[in-house]
Formats: sequence, structure tokens, C-alpha cells
Amino acid sequence: MKGRSFLTLKDFTTEEILSLLQLSIDLKAKKKGQGCPSKLEGKLLADKNIVLIFDKSSTRTRCSFEVAAFDEGAQVTFLTNSQMGKKESIEDTAKVLGRLYDGIQYRGFSPQVIRDLAKHSGVPVWNGLTDDDHPTQVLADVLTAMEHTGKEPKDITFAYIGDGRNNVCNALMIGAAKLGMDYRIAAPKKLFPSPVLLAELKAAALQSQAKISVTTDPYEAVKGADVIYTDVWVSMGEEDQTADRIALLKDYQVTMDLLKASGKADVLFEHCLPSFHDLNTTVAQQIHAQFGLRELEVTDEVFRSKHSVVFDEAENRMHTIKAVMVATLTDLT
Repeated sequence: MKGRSFLTLKDFTTEEILSLLQLSIDLKAKKKGQGCPSKLEGKLLADKNIVLIFDKSSTRTRCSFEVAAFDEGAQVTFLTNSQMGKKESIEDTAKVLGRLYDGIQYRGFSPQVIRDLAKHSGVPVWNGLTDDDHPTQVLADVLTAMEHTGKEPKDITFAYIGDGRNNVCNALMIGAAKLGMDYRIAAPKKLFPSPVLLAELKAAALQSQAKISVTTDPYEAVKGADVIYTDVWVSMGEEDQTADRIALLKDYQVTMDLLKASGKADVLFEHCLPSFHDLNTTVAQQIHAQFGLRELEVTDEVFRSKHSVVFDEAENRMHTIKAVMVATLTDLT
């Protein structure tokens, strides 16, 4: 995979995604002092320089890229105030950064920006999140499910509850189609996933024997699920739609009753974070003052329960991001 960009899982084969997951497992064991294959010993990214471009705010993505890079000996520049797209074109910026850095991470809004960076930089570009995709998140989600269920990806059933056309749902659907998973989406019809994306993934799902289904009934979606997943009801940049989203999604909150409807005592709860499960943030307090809600997409009971693996999932962002950087900057895969 050396020299390739990581923009979307659509660009990778099933075998390549599985190899990234295995590399994540090995690098995680290495970091925790549990041993690793001899080829992974030492600083794998020594003398590499990486730039992180953020047009959207971040906690896990920035910290994961930085810690992963530092662990393996790379140097990092955090860039938020460049002239990219203002006084300098994306193309020109990409050509400059490609002369200075070995890899570029971009987190922002338009998927066209990251495609232009990849086209013109001449170095691997990694997608830290765009409006339509979030591929590094999916690697962490699947790895966490593998660790807790003991199953291979093709044997894991995910049920996504909530906004069925946001970037996380899209990315999970792409991953499921590639890995042969059973992936159910429960959303109001107005927030069903893009029919264009569903059609695009048909061939991959057929090849991997994945099952992708969409319903308006969350209780139907979770039957037999290994993992119940949700995300915020209002994505970054859509804050003006908060009232509409609450009205649409109030019946799609992940509750303990919904977890029980899976029929599995050990069902997992995943969330990409941040989560509005209590009133301990200023935004949550503002929503409570306006709408009277103390919880949104998930109840605090579920979030803090034994089913919740959200912090394992958050840690795994770093291990999987490390695998992506190592795979695309070295000859190890």
C-alpha cells in the first residue's frame, strides 16, 4: 500500500482492509509491550514528516494522528491557519506541501478538497473526516467489535440508529459492504442513506456477501445485532437544523430497552464521540434550555453501561490510524 492515499474504503479491497486491521492489532500489541512481528520493531516512521490540516474541530482525530506519529518517530505539523483555498488554490498548496512532507492528513467539509490534495501533492493523503465519509473511524469501530466479540468482521452484525445519511453511517456502510458484514440502518425516511451510495455499493456487497438493509423501525434493526451504533443527530455545520433533527430523530434514541431488543445479553454499544448523553457540556445545556432534553442520541444509562465500549473505540482510533500511516509510508504491506 506504500504511496497510496486513504480517502475512502471504497478504494481498498477486502483483503487490504483486513490487512490494515491485522496491522492495527500488531501495532497495538507492540505499544502495550505484548510483542509484535520482527518487521514492526523499531521506529517505523523515523525521519518522516507529516502535516495535519484541520478545517473542522477535532479531539480524537488530531490526538490519534499525533500520538501515532510520535510513537513511530515521525515529526508533525498541525496546520489550521494556512492560505489554502483563500489566497492560494488547493492545487498549489498541495504541490507545496508535497515537497515538504511525506504525508498529509485532512479533516474538513468538502470531499473535493481532499481529492484535490491527493491528486496534486504526490504523497499519501489521509481522510480524517469529510462531509460524506470517515474511513479511519470505521477501522476503529470494526477493530473494537472484533476485540469484544471474538468474531471476524464478516460474522459481525452492526445496527446503526439515527441519521442514516451522515458521514459515519456512510463510512460504516462502505466498510460493511467491503467486509461482508450484516449492516442495518434504522432512520426516518427523510434521513435514509443516499440511494446513489446504496447502488454504488451493490457490487462490493454481492462479492463479499454483505447484507445491507434500511428500515424506519429501530427495534427491527437491532434484532440479533452484535453492535448497536449511533452518532450525534446534528453534524458539524448543520447546527441551524437542530430543531428539525430533534423532531425527526426523537424516536431513534438508543435506550436500554432498544439494547434489550437485540436479544443479546452481551450486545455492544458504539459511538464515534462526542456524545450528548448528559448535561456536562455547554452545547448540551443550550439544547436543554431550548428543548428541555437532557439526553439526545443515547441515554446516559446506556452510555455508562457495561455494554458501552466507546472509550475502547476511541483508543482504537490511534492504533488504526497508526496502521494506515505505516502501511502507506513504508514497505511493510
